[in-house]
Amino acid sequence: MAKLMDFDKALEMFEPVIGLEVHVELNTKTKMFSAAGNPANEEFHDAEPNTLIAPVDLGLPGSMPVVNAEAIRSSISLGLALGCSIAPSSRFARKNYFYPDLGKNYQISQYDEPIAFEGSVEVELEDGEIIVVPIERAHMEEDAGKLTHVGGSSGRIQGASSSLVDYNRAGVPLVEIVTKPIFGTEHKAPEVAKAYLATIRDIARGLGISEARMERGNIRCDANVSLRPRGAEKLGTRTETKNVNSMRSVERAVRYEIRRQAAILADGGSITQETRHWHEDTGETSPGRPKSDADDYRYFPEPDLLPVAPSEELIEELRAKLPEAPAAKRRRLKGEWGFTDLEFQDVANAGLTDVVEQTIAAGTTAAAARKWWTGEIARVANAEGREASDLVTPAHVAELQQLVDAGTLTDKLARQVLEGVIAGEGSPQQVVDTRGLAVVSDDGALIAAIDEALASQPDVLEKIKSGKVQAAGAVIGAVMKAMKGQADAARVRELVLERAQA
Repeated sequence: MAKLMDFDKALEMFEPVIGLEVHVELNTKTKMFSAAGNPANEEFHDAEPNTLIAPVDLGLPGSMPVVNAEAIRSSISLGLALGCSIAPSSRFARKNYFYPDLGKNYQISQYDEPIAFEGSVEVELEDGEIIVVPIERAHMEEDAGKLTHVGGSSGRIQGASSSLVDYNRAGVPLVEIVTKPIFGTEHKAPEVAKAYLATIRDIARGLGISEARMERGNIRCDANVSLRPRGAEKLGTRTETKNVNSMRSVERAVRYEIRRQAAILADGGSITQETRHWHEDTGETSPGRPKSDADDYRYFPEPDLLPVAPSEELIEELRAKLPEAPAAKRRRLKGEWGFTDLEFQDVANAGLTDVVEQTIAAGTTAAAARKWWTGEIARVANAEGREASDLVTPAHVAELQQLVDAGTLTDKLARQVLEGVIAGEGSPQQVVDTRGLAVVSDDGALIAAIDEALASQPDVLEKIKSGKVQAAGAVIGAVMKAMKGQADAARVRELVLERAQA
């Protein structure tokens, strides 16, 4: 295990500088350079291995790439949302590297002429502080395939007896967003990395250009970290932790690298410029390969593709369709919903802003929407290791709350109904009808149950009549049990007290 320095001590001695490279898979119907189905599109997500392939994806001789026009539009929209300038002409290049999961053994990417460059994005931290992250470039490229290592105990290549290749992902359209070095974040560097990744996710979702599901790899982050002694001008040697696929993991990886590098430097050692792998189970990084410089990739212009030259009319058309920036939208919604800072952070940090907004639009209050999504639904999602938005729709949550508001359900019954909705039994009303979970509103049935409870506890009625109102609790409990929880406890209490006064 690597030697680590205390985080606060590390920051006393060194200044952290971070840089982030985020890959966003576009959800176009087809791939970047072929007509094969795109597994980053929800329609094709569950496809069997090696069924979404075309000759171009496999690098077969004579196959020729054709640019996906919709991917170009999505890339321009993303660049504009990042405050970037859009290049009047950009071109693709071949990035030569040993790719066991790219049949042609090179990646079509963009190098010296990216489609978008020189931008910035506002990132809001949990305490409301706004950090402006400078964007160097956003360029288009294709994704590689996926290797599955078998025969070992860890699922990694080390110790595996063989590897299986799935080319479905090969050729999926990507936009890689590269920040400039981010200075001045100090002890908030890990949080800034996490918040930036969340902002990119929210932008991609807002534009509708990506499913932005981190657990599926729709968004992946490479986190660059370097340290320099306090007062030094020269940047330290950086490491690049590859393919981190959750916001929490990015935060942890940056924190770990700061502590690891600080311990090495404090002992007089030097940092190796390399890629590193993040291990979610241990919370550590491990060495990958020495980090290649651009010259090592032998970039040269892709001879089979023309430059991309979007018209000014297209750029302005896409600019006019840009949604509200995530930071500005959060500030607006927080005010409209009347949430405290902590309440809104609970929603935003869980990635539930959109579904809460949709639930409110479907006809319920902000407080009720927040209660359900950050409460019972989040609990079930965490227990099952799923996304909350996969369990139930905003419309169903709104319908559920409306049944509570109408007195059809108590909160306890509503949780049972929610359980049925999640299990696929239908809408809340359908679950109520099927399971017979509606509140018993017939006073006659309630009075009969009250009389039965009083008959079995004859002393309780006298206690209530003598002023010991709390004694009614025993009767209410008995009635609720008899009604299988489907009685309104407040109404039962009213009827019990009326009985005592008769």
